[in-house]
Amino acid sequence: MKLFRHGAAGAERPGIVDASGALRDLSGVVSEIDAAVLGDAGLARLAALDAATLPLVPAGTRIGAPVPRPVNFICIGLNYADHAAESGLKVPEEPIIFLKAGSAYSGPNDDIVIPPGSKETDWEVELGVIIGTGGSHIAEDAALEHVAGYCIVNDVSEREYQIRRGGTWDKGKGCPSFGPTGPFLVTRDEVPDPQALDLWCEVDGKRMQNGNTRTMIFGVKTLVSYVSRFIRLEPGDIIATGTPPGVGMGIKPEPVFLRPGQTVRLGIAGLGEQTQKTTGG
Repeated sequence: MKLFRHGAAGAERPGIVDASGALRDLSGVVSEIDAAVLGDAGLARLAALDAATLPLVPAGTRIGAPVPRPVNFICIGLNYADHAAESGLKVPEEPIIFLKAGSAYSGPNDDIVIPPGSKETDWEVELGVIIGTGGSHIAEDAALEHVAGYCIVNDVSEREYQIRRGGTWDKGKGCPSFGPTGPFLVTRDEVPDPQALDLWCEVDGKRMQNGNTRTMIFGVKTLVSYVSRFIRLEPGDIIATGTPPGVGMGIKPEPVFLRPGQTVRLGIAGLGEQTQKTTGG
């Protein structure tokens, strides 16, 4: 099952993809894709619907992020060994956790707004894990039972802010528009192995990232369990699980970063695609 949200920013309505791939409006069934929907019982109720009987979403309607702004937008750093190498950093012994500002959260096709004066805004395609049932100190062998589904996240990053501005990574990760998410929440029953997904990113039609989640250092089960030791997970929380190599910072001999007027396109097998235009600067 694929769920999504549609409409103007801040006024999104829930939707579901029917068997033919058409986008249908769910607002006559549920008011939001929230905790009441994201648990197993709520998802089972939606799965039992005949989605083809629901109203069609008008063509051209904006697609928003697939769940409301999460309580916790959690990211994992350096979770692919080859990305750590291109960054000139050692492979972590434990997952690196940082938080992305809620105000960075945006729709999958919304513009990326380069901050004023920024010279080092970068792209990062990542598998996002959307929590269905929250909790603390979740056992690893039960971790996937807490997952509602999966999505695409572009963990947009300003490298100067992240690395050379005398603070935590968060200041390079939380600018407005730096968290495009979606288009879909794809329920976990449609993703039998989250460690076998191809993911990619293009800038102006040039393939920059090609990877597969099998090369993660810490897999999804480990990450859900590990994060829950430090942060109580809530329904709708998102864990962005790290990026494969090919980010602009790692390009040799000179890094390449985003500038206004470019197009970023990214996708993950079975989860859809995103396309963003870059503005600002």
